[in-house]
Amino acid sequence: MGDNEQKALQLMADAEKKLTQQKGFLGSLFGGGSNKVEDAIECYQRAGNMFKMSKNWTKAGECFCEAATLHARAGSRHDAGTCYVDASNCYKKVDVENAVACLMKSIDIYTDMGRFTMAAKHHQSIAEMYEADSNTLAQSIQHYEQAADYFKGEESVSSANKCMLKVAQYAAQLEDYEKAISIYEQVAASSLESSLLKYSAKEYFFRAALCHLSVDLLNAQHAIQKYAEQYPAFQDSREFKLIKILCEHLEEQNIEGFTEAVKDYDSISRLDQWYTTILLRIKKAADEDPDLR
Repeated sequence: MGDNEQKALQLMADAEKKLTQQKGFLGSLFGGGSNKVEDAIECYQRAGNMFKMSKNWTKAGECFCEAATLHARAGSRHDAGTCYVDASNCYKKVDVENAVACLMKSIDIYTDMGRFTMAAKHHQSIAEMYEADSNTLAQSIQHYEQAADYFKGEESVSSANKCMLKVAQYAAQLEDYEKAISIYEQVAASSLESSLLKYSAKEYFFRAALCHLSVDLLNAQHAIQKYAEQYPAFQDSREFKLIKILCEHLEEQNIEGFTEAVKDYDSISRLDQWYTTILLRIKKAADEDPDLR
C-alpha cells in the first residue's frame, strides 16, 4: 500500500471519528456539531483525492459518496450534487453501474433545484457510458431521449438535436427503423430553417433514406422524392444519386451492381461503420429474399 493510500485511510478514520464526536452528548451540549460535519466532509474529499492519486477508483468513489451524503444531510444540495458527480467520475473507470447510480442521485438533486441543463448533461454522460457496450444500447437511447427532453425545455435546441441524432443512430442499429426515420426527418427539417445548418440536412436525409431502404423499396423511392422537394440541393448530391441507383439495382435484383455502386461511393466519400452495417443488412435481405424487393 502506497503513502497516499495510507494517508487516505487515516483521513477516512478521522472523518468517522469527527462524526462520532458530533453525535456524542458533549457535542450536542456545547454545539459545534455542524463544524464537525464540515470537517468530516473535508476529510472524505481529501481522502477521495488521495485515492485518486493512487488510482484506487473504487475507494475514491466511496469517499466522494460519503461527502455527498453529508452535504445532503446538511442541506447543501448543490455541493452534494457535485460530490456525486466526482464519485461517478471515479467509478466510471471500474464500475459503470455504480457510476450511473451516482449520476442519477446527482440528477435527482438538480431536477429538484430546477437545474435542468445540468440534469440533461448528466443524462448525456450516462448515455455515453452505456453506448460503449452494444448490450446496453437500449439504456443509452433512454438517457439520450431524457437529455434531449430537458435540453428542449431549456430552449437548447442544438444540444437536444445532437442527443436525438444519437437516438436515431442507435435505434437504426437495433433495427427500429421507423423511430430512426422520424428523428432524421425532424432534425433535417429543423436544419433547413437555418442557413448555417442547411447543408447538414443532406446527411440526415441520406440516413433516413437508408433506413427506409431497410424496410421497403417503394417507401425509399417516395421518400427521396419528398426530400428533394424539401431540399432541392439534395437532388444534386452524391448521396441522392447513390440511393436512386441502389433502388434501381434492388428493383432489378442486381446484387453485383448494388455492391459496385456502394464501392464507387466509398472510394470518394468514406462510409463509416453505421453506413456499412445498414448497407450490408439491405444487401443481405435482398440476397436472401429478392422477391421482398
